Amino acid sequence: MKRALSTIALLALAATACSGGNATGPGVKQAGSSSDGGPVTVRWSTWGSADDVKFYNEFMKDFEKRHPNIKLKLESVPKYADYHPKLLTQLTSKTAPDVFFVGDDNVGKFVSANVLTPLNDKLSGPDSKSKPEDFFEGVYGGAKKDGQIYGVPNDVNPEVLWFDKKALASAGITENPADLYAAGTWTMAKYMEMNAKLKAAGKAGSIFWNWYGSTYSVITGFGGKVWDGGKFVATTDEKSRKALDTLAKGYQDKTFLSADLLPASAGAETTFLKHKAGFYAGGRWMIDSLKKGGDQANYDIVPFPSEDGQPLSGAVAASYLAMNKDTKLPKEAFTFLTEFVSKEGQALRLKGGGAVPSIKGAEALVLDGYPAHAQTFLDVRDKGFANFPEEVAIPGLTAGINDHLIKVWQGKVPFDQGMTELQKLVESKLG
Repeated sequence: MKRALSTIALLALAATACSGGNATGPGVKQAGSSSDGGPVTVRWSTWGSADDVKFYNEFMKDFEKRHPNIKLKLESVPKYADYHPKLLTQLTSKTAPDVFFVGDDNVGKFVSANVLTPLNDKLSGPDSKSKPEDFFEGVYGGAKKDGQIYGVPNDVNPEVLWFDKKALASAGITENPADLYAAGTWTMAKYMEMNAKLKAAGKAGSIFWNWYGSTYSVITGFGGKVWDGGKFVATTDEKSRKALDTLAKGYQDKTFLSADLLPASAGAETTFLKHKAGFYAGGRWMIDSLKKGGDQANYDIVPFPSEDGQPLSGAVAASYLAMNKDTKLPKEAFTFLTEFVSKEGQALRLKGGGAVPSIKGAEALVLDGYPAHAQTFLDVRDKGFANFPEEVAIPGLTAGINDHLIKVWQGKVPFDQGMTELQKLVESKLG
């Protein structure tokens, strides 16, 4: 799971706020380094395996064909946990790329460190292929501060509930969650009732990853709040506390399973594909697993339920494309950035992938016939939220919350004590 930058590392980042030097090959010049008008190299970085980054190849080839004066150099880091620390090292040593991905749990720290280029004027300008209003406000998350945009959503993955029709039927559940949602009767009470029936039938009710997407979606579904007026209220708000207590009890009696704690031989996807759980919280990335090992028609999706059955604002996993504030290639770097996140750019990048476009106008990529209620991905995106700006602005806060909560889920810390300690943890970092 994602890990935030350390506080010490952030201080180094804020203190240096350094630019990235551009490593160039023979015959390729940096902007401003030569008057011969030769091509320049824009360096950009992201995380992901070789299979993950191959989805960028078509876009890069198309971009370089249309911009023969710009060469692209992708610098990928296989593991997410290693990515931001490496980027920090590059920033402090003045070797950072011109353009780079930033995760939703790290972007607030980079914004505060003043190392990212403000993008409002550029995105609104005549050279932009992606205007600020082309993206849904909620998915900017911590990449937007005081009205200024510092990172643009590359693509997103709304957190939804995948459900297994066979598992539900074997537990005596005859109602279809997607039909209940369409009728306005998909409530948290009904969802919990289904989880109880699944548990009684010897199955797990739901599988969750221990991250803000699942946890905060459940809190919101109970009618609670996580942050309110800049204050962390998840442990004090009555409905929020009830949601967390329900999760803790459910994890301990195995109504809920934490995907983080399942053994490799019987992981979350394996458990779900073997019909041992009714629901699995996740994103569009699940489609690939279902195509490889599941009966696709047996699975569908539904948003997290709400207190009254009406649509709620759900969690959306996001990453952002940002520009090094001190890049020596501002024009070329922005050309790459705006085209990468444009409708056409996302159409090239996400074709056959497991993400949802972050920009308006590219919805056809998702509405390809699977799952049956694929529109749900777009509905959650349109009304959803990336992690709270108040939270992502604090180094290590999201990771600290997750690490503490998993101790509560496991029963290693009694619930009331755990809530008291969680509140102190958050306040200490805020202080």
